[in-house]
Order: sequence, then C-alpha cells, then structure tokens
Amino acid sequence: MSLRIYNTQTKKKEVFVPLEENKVKMYVCGPTVYDTSHIGHARSVVIFDVIFRWLRHSGYDVCYVRNFTDVDDKIIKRANEIGAAPTDISEKYIKEFHNEMDALNVLRPTMEPKATEHIQDIIDFIQRLIDKGKAYHVEGSDVFFSIGSFEGYGKLSGRNPDDMMPGSRIAVDRKKQDPRDFTLWKPVKPGEPSWPSPWGDGRPGWHIECSAMSHRYLGESFDIHGGGKDLIFPHHENEVAQSEAAFGKDYVKYWIHNGFVDINNEKMSKSLGNFTMIKDVLKDYHAEVIRMFLLSKHYRSPIDYNDTSMDEVISGLDRLYAFLERAYAAGADKNVTDPGQEWGLFVQAMDDDFNSAKGMATLFDTVKAGNRLLDKHEGKITDGVLAEVSTLGSDLKKMGEILGLLTQEPEEYFRVKKESGLADKALDADTIDRLVSERIAARKSKDFARADEIRAELDAMNIILEDGPDGSTWKIG
Repeated sequence: MSLRIYNTQTKKKEVFVPLEENKVKMYVCGPTVYDTSHIGHARSVVIFDVIFRWLRHSGYDVCYVRNFTDVDDKIIKRANEIGAAPTDISEKYIKEFHNEMDALNVLRPTMEPKATEHIQDIIDFIQRLIDKGKAYHVEGSDVFFSIGSFEGYGKLSGRNPDDMMPGSRIAVDRKKQDPRDFTLWKPVKPGEPSWPSPWGDGRPGWHIECSAMSHRYLGESFDIHGGGKDLIFPHHENEVAQSEAAFGKDYVKYWIHNGFVDINNEKMSKSLGNFTMIKDVLKDYHAEVIRMFLLSKHYRSPIDYNDTSMDEVISGLDRLYAFLERAYAAGADKNVTDPGQEWGLFVQAMDDDFNSAKGMATLFDTVKAGNRLLDKHEGKITDGVLAEVSTLGSDLKKMGEILGLLTQEPEEYFRVKKESGLADKALDADTIDRLVSERIAARKSKDFARADEIRAELDAMNIILEDGPDGSTWKIG
C-alpha cells in the first residue's frame, strides 16, 4: 500500500508522490515565542514529529523545517510590559519550548530558522513581489500585498475572495488599494525593533516570513506544508498568494492541518481561563502518557483533554510496558529483526494518512495476542511459542519507535512510576511490602477473609497486586 495523504487544498486523500524521487521537503509553522506553549502547540509538534519519523522510516531523505516567529506584536508587547528586550523574551521561550519538546521525545527538525535571522531574505522576497506588480508601498506606511493581482486567492481555504470584504464592524485602512490587501512590511514605531529596508526602517509582517524562509531552504515549490487548522486562513492562504505570485508555480503539493485540543469539552481560551500549559501537564503525567494521548485520535480530528481520558491513557501505557516486561521475563529475544503480521497492520494504518489512532489500536492488539500466548503456554513455553512472543515484542517496540513511545526498559518504567507514585500519594514502600507479605502469609494459612481485607486496603491505596508463580508483586495504579 502506498502512502496516502489528505490534502487540505484538494479536500481528498491523494497518493504521495514527492517532487523529487526519494526526497521530501517539509515546512511546518512553529510557535510565536512570546509565552509558554500550551497543549495545543504540543499536539501539532508531536503529530508532525510522527509524520517526520514515518517518512524517514519509509526511506525518504527528509528535510524538515520548522520556524520560530521571534519578532511580532505580542513579543514586543510582552517585552515592553516587563522592560526587557524583545530578543530576551523570544530566546527565553525558545529555550523553554526546546526543553519541553525534548521532554516529550520530539526529534529536532533539520532546521529551525528564526525570522530575525532572515530579514534580508524577507526584504528580497518583498522586492520581488513589488517588481512583479503584486505588492505596493504606501509612502510613509506599509508595503501591502495586492490580493486583486492574484487570481487564485482563496483556493486553499475554499473562501470566495468577494466574500472577504470587511463589513461594517471592521475599520477599513484607507491606505490600501483594496481592503483585503495585507501587510508585508511595517514602518518603524517608537520602542519597537526595526531593520533598514528600501521602504524605510521597519519590520516584516507575519505571513511573509514563512514564504521567505521556506523559499530559502526548500525552494520555490516543495512537498508538504503543515500546521494547525487555525492557520489555514489567513496565514497559509496568504503564504500561497505571496509565493505563487512571486514565482508563478505551485507553492506546496500537499497541505496537512491538525485538529484542536479541547479542555473538558470546551475550546481553549483565555476568557475561559482553561489554557493548559505543557510544563504543567509534564508535572502531572509521564511524557509518554502525554504523547500517547495526543496521538490517540486521528490528527485531523479534535481531541479532548480531561482527567478521565488521561487516566485511560496511563492504564494503556502500563499495559504496553507490562507485556514487554512479561515477555522479557519469559526469555523473549530483544533482537528480532524480521517483522510480523502486526507490524504489517501498523504500516497499513500509518500509510493511510498517518492514522496514529488506528496504529495505536494495533499496539494493543499486539499486546493482547502476546498475553494470550503466554497465558496459554504458561509454565511450558516452547521455542516456537517464544519465537512468536519475541516477534510480537519486537513489533511492539518498532511501532513504539515511530510513535515516540516505549523508550524505557520496562523495569525502569515501573520503578520510576512506583517511586513517583509513592511520593505523589505520600505512601510508604515498607508499609506496602509489609501488607503484601502479610497477605501472602494469610493465603498460605487459608485465612482468605484477612487476605481479602488486605487486598481491599491496597486497592484503596491504588496499589495493583500481581500474583504469579514466584510470589506477589505490586505497582502503583
């Protein structure tokens, strides 16, 4: 099965054929670094991280560019509020972003350009548009892109340009030739960073930076451009207009946009006070729990962040690690290279528009099949059965590598989980060990009532008991 991608522009799935054989050029809009990143930012970054991983696994040489918008009205406003330089603000939040993404096991892109490091590229791009009659400078004011000069405006978002005229509630900028025209270059204002240009000192508009930087690193046309659905209009629509007006050819072949993260079935918004920051989520949950949650729905669908869904993910991740722990304890080979049937099913899911939700279901089917084998042959595992279990464990690890999961040894995962769980719940390991030993003794003496009482006591402490031929072990639930 060939990789198929849902293209936002054509509104259908298409077989992926890169512009250049065996090479993929991908650009994804990164954060505007004026504040701490929230869980919605994390979803987009993790999704495109998995897309990056899958393309590389599929044999492509991938050049992945994700930018930082490090000059912007919000950055300047924040800097002025606290009396800092805008670069101090942007660098602080770039560092924080990297720390959080590293914690989430996100691979660094091939390149991470900053807008302020590409001012000359932006100026050259704007000048090209002016020279081609696609943009104009208003003396003492902005440089604007002329929407009327580009016939294809609206083809990405599906909007009719005639329906985009400002209404009575939107003030019209009389300096524009057309009310729909948008800014490419802003004149300098007091207290703002600026750079010299043919149109006077100033700074770039938001939309132009991505066109300029993608052109610098990926060329006039490239394979994949991505970001959140909120960027389709106007940001990506304006990128299409600028780039295709500048070079007269298709800008991007495949557009990919991810859905939003809701909080308890409500849209994240400052007015509701429900912005959920990544750094806070990382305090509450294992990084792989967060990744697993963000990938548990198809990337184009919305996903709801709430305590119930996160508890389900915790339980699910425990099941994956528990199977690996059980398989290795039975003697499974960690170095199997030949994939099994389950890996083939995972490949089908990922080749169907990067369907991580379906891929995740394959992980749990793999665990179910492995546990059934071990249950059926417990105590008398033949070499043939062990080979099957080894292949299942290997497939699971391969799938985890694509999804950025199962990076720890099972023993380490459960050890850390136990220690952090004890600390969070103010529990004492010695007390739990004593209760487990007392329960074992009660069962041996056939005092089942007392054994059940102890189990109920441990259940109330959210301690999971696992009885096996070698005795009883416990984990934090």
